[in-house]
Amino acid sequence: MDRYAVIGNPVAHSKSPQIHEAFARATGQALTYERLEAPLDGFVPTVEAFARGGGRGLNVTAPFKLEAFALANAHSKRAELSGAANTLKRESGGWSGDNTDGPGIVRDLTHNLGVALAARDVLVLGAGGAARGIMSSVLAEHPRSLTVCNRTFAKAESIARLFAAYGPIAAAPSDALAGRSFDVVINATSAGLVATSTPVWPPASAVTGAFAYDMIYADRPTLFRQWADANGAKQTADGLGMLIEQAAESFFLWRGVRPDTAPVFSLLRPEGRL
Repeated sequence: MDRYAVIGNPVAHSKSPQIHEAFARATGQALTYERLEAPLDGFVPTVEAFARGGGRGLNVTAPFKLEAFALANAHSKRAELSGAANTLKRESGGWSGDNTDGPGIVRDLTHNLGVALAARDVLVLGAGGAARGIMSSVLAEHPRSLTVCNRTFAKAESIARLFAAYGPIAAAPSDALAGRSFDVVINATSAGLVATSTPVWPPASAVTGAFAYDMIYADRPTLFRQWADANGAKQTADGLGMLIEQAAESFFLWRGVRPDTAPVFSLLRPEGRL
């Protein structure tokens, strides 16, 4: 059977095997899916060994998305724009790279959560690879505005310039957000990932009345969601749905079949949205 895997370091926590095994069962696809923990200095040799063993596709997680992009000899437009690849597909000439994070978050927001992005004011916190990976897909939904805020303002400006041709995007420092409000606020930073973090969020007005979405997923409300709830967010959600939806996009790229994601969400979180 064709082999697929998620590669990262660490990777033992990944829910991707459960997700793709469920997709395979539901669609009648014969494949195997495993976890590959590559040494921090051994991404390429691990991928090459996987390919020699019949590997057909990889989901790539931290910290290897930039290396995956560099390894691929063909890229989708969204991978080119993000400068990172979270999906690799084995082709006759080598690996092709894609980035499915953007379609994943957009489908989770608009389809699963019923949050419209069109004609809305959207704030994205962070200007790293996670933010870059979703920009083109969010702008394709035609928001009224998309503001990028980052602790290092120059990085936010860089992203705004990169995606200026794709929609109404602008950079803003945190202190410039005081008094401004947004319809949707997306946390694309790793701040608040663990309880020992001391994240610096924007002024409370930015999240008051907004839908606050954390790209991080966890089995209990993340620190960002706790902060958003405490400051009057209309609703909050974590990124588990994004994880599932970007996996479905990867599965479609590999197998040409788009699986139904609702049963998988129920499988991973039977209690529903936290």
